[in-house]
Amino acid sequence: MTYAVKEIYYTLQGEGAQTGRAAVFLRFAGCNLWSGREEDRGDAICKFCDTDFVGTDGPRGGKFATADALADAVTSNWPKGEGATPYVVCTGGEPLLQIDAALIDALHARGFEIGIETNGTLMPPAGIDWICLSPKAGADFVLKRGDELKLVFPQEGAEPERYAGLDFRHFFLQPMDGPARAANTQAATAYCLNHPQWRLSLQTHKLIGIP
Repeated sequence: MTYAVKEIYYTLQGEGAQTGRAAVFLRFAGCNLWSGREEDRGDAICKFCDTDFVGTDGPRGGKFATADALADAVTSNWPKGEGATPYVVCTGGEPLLQIDAALIDALHARGFEIGIETNGTLMPPAGIDWICLSPKAGADFVLKRGDELKLVFPQEGAEPERYAGLDFRHFFLQPMDGPARAANTQAATAYCLNHPQWRLSLQTHKLIGIP
């Protein structure tokens, strides 16, 4: 299998339960809820995505012919000699369009703990260490259990009560970015205060100006 990768970079996780943790982000190209082209946004299932996942022209992106080649590229971004467990966040787009057993094995062989951020419309292969589901209104999701559910808020048709009974360890509301971000943050804060099962997730990487 050839893996199409938009970009690979080293940063701190900015959202959810792993906020502040050093991680290599492995952003795959492509998604099944939006083409990534602005002319298609109006017809997309997910209309609010703020991520560029089109093509393979980003930093250290490209097409990788083997799982080992891609795992080596990920490894080259992790600081050498550090004692912490290496951590890779597989994201997109939709990473489960491309992640397979060969890549999971290759990353584990290099000592990585593997996390994914997925829209939940595809089931993950075995062996992923941390599963973060971010459901989207209008998309039929099949993934009903994992480590963390991170819901962009508000979404008509994807209200928090639809997901509160699922089998996840952590539940987060993340205010939708854009012109209404301040109002969305207030609304998410109020919801978390009234429903303490949910915790507030802010995009701290944007607040401090890192990728």
